[in-house]
Amino acid sequence: MNLLKRTRPALWTGLAALALGATQARADEWPQWMGPQRDNTWREKGILDKLPAGDLKPVWKAPIAGGYAGPAVAGGKVFATDLVSKDDVKVDNFSRGKFTGNERVLCYDEANGKLLWKHEYPVTYAISYPAGPRVTPTVADGKVYFLGAEGKLLCCAVEDGKILWQKDLKEEYKTKSALWGYASHPLIDGNRLICLAGGEGSHVVALDKDTGKEIWKAGTAKEQGYCPPTIINAGGVRQLVIPSPDSVVSLNPETGKQYWTTPYEATNGSIIMSPVVIGDYLFIAGYSNKNLLLKLAKDKPAVEVVWKDQAKTAISPVNVQPIVVDGTLYGFDQSGEMSAVEFPSGKRLWTTPEPLSKRPLGSGTAFIVRNEDKFFFFTETGHLVTGTLTPKGFTETSRAKLLAPTNNAFGRDVLWCAPAFANKRVYVRNDAEIAAFDLSR
Repeated sequence: MNLLKRTRPALWTGLAALALGATQARADEWPQWMGPQRDNTWREKGILDKLPAGDLKPVWKAPIAGGYAGPAVAGGKVFATDLVSKDDVKVDNFSRGKFTGNERVLCYDEANGKLLWKHEYPVTYAISYPAGPRVTPTVADGKVYFLGAEGKLLCCAVEDGKILWQKDLKEEYKTKSALWGYASHPLIDGNRLICLAGGEGSHVVALDKDTGKEIWKAGTAKEQGYCPPTIINAGGVRQLVIPSPDSVVSLNPETGKQYWTTPYEATNGSIIMSPVVIGDYLFIAGYSNKNLLLKLAKDKPAVEVVWKDQAKTAISPVNVQPIVVDGTLYGFDQSGEMSAVEFPSGKRLWTTPEPLSKRPLGSGTAFIVRNEDKFFFFTETGHLVTGTLTPKGFTETSRAKLLAPTNNAFGRDVLWCAPAFANKRVYVRNDAEIAAFDLSR
C-alpha cells in the first residue's frame, strides 16, 4: 500500500507529461489556401531553425503535370490539381490563346506520395498563362473542393474521390473567365462555399457546401478579378469583403446583403491580394500602384478612404500575399522587392530584393509563411529560405533547393506555386513533380 501511494503521484505526473507532449506535438494541417486560418501562419512546434545547406532530400516525390495551384494537406492526404496537355502551354504573354487538354484533380497519400484517386475532364483554355489550374483545393468536413482555371467546380468525397456535386460557373452564370482564369480561392463559411463566379448580379455566389445549391448571389463587376473572399470582424459584425476590378464591397456573409462599397480601379483587372486588417484599417492593393487604405468604423459596418493610388506608398502585391506582424506589413511589391510598411502612413521602412535575388525582378515571387519567430520563403527559383523580419530589416538565416523552376515569365524560369506546411513538412510542386520535405527539428 505504501508503495502504491508513493508510485501513484509519479504515475499521474508521467501521464500528464505524456498528454502535454502529445498536445505540443500535434501535427498541423494545411486544408486550404494560406493554411487553417488563411493567414499564412504555421503553428506547429518543433520546426527546425535552419535548413541544411545544398539540396534538401525529399521524403517522397510523385509525378504531376502543369499548374500554378498549390497543394492542400488534410487527413493524411495531399490534394492537388494539374493540366495535361499536348499543346505548348508555357506561354509568356498577356494575350488569350486557345489550348486543349485535361484538367485533373489528384489525391496522394501524405505518408508516401502514392496516388490514391483522381478525376479528369476535358477543358479548353482561353486564358493567359495557360499552364494549368490556379486555385488551391479546399478541404472541410470530409469533402474537398476543386476549382479549375475555366470555372469547373467539383466537390469530392475525401475518402474515395466520389464526385458529390459539380458546377460550371461560366455556364451557370453566363460569363467568361478573367484574363488569367479563375484564380480566387473559395472560402468555407458555415454551410456556405463562397466563390467569385462573375456575370450579371453574381460576381460573388454562396453555394451550399454539401449540395452545391445556390444560397445567395450578389454584385456585378466588369470582370471577376482574382481576390479571394475574405471575412473580417469590424463595426460590430462579420463582413465579407470582396474587392473587384472596379470596387470594394462589404457583404453580410449569411445573406449577401451589402453593407458598404467604395470605388476601386484595378489596372488590367488585376486585383489579387486578399485584403488585410491592420488595427483600425483595411488595406487593399494591386498592379500599377493601385493601393487603397480604408478606415473601418467601430460602431457600424462602414469605411472612409484614408488614401488611394499613392506612388511610393505601401506596396502593390501581385503574386505574393503580404503578411501582418505586430502592426507592420511585410510583402513583395510588383517590382519584385520586399518591404516593411507602417500604417496608417503607408511609409516603407525598408526595401530589399532579397531573399529572391540581389537585384529586383519584376513580379518576383517568394511566398511568405510565418512559424513562431522565423519566416519561410518559397521562391520562384525553387529555393526554400528561412529568415527574420522586423521593422528594421530582413536577415536570411538559411536556404536550400527543393525543386527546379519549370515554367517561364518575363523571360526567366519561374516556379509560381504556393507551398503547404503540415505534419512538420513542406509540400511543393512544379509542372513535373510534387514533393514532401521534412522540416522537423
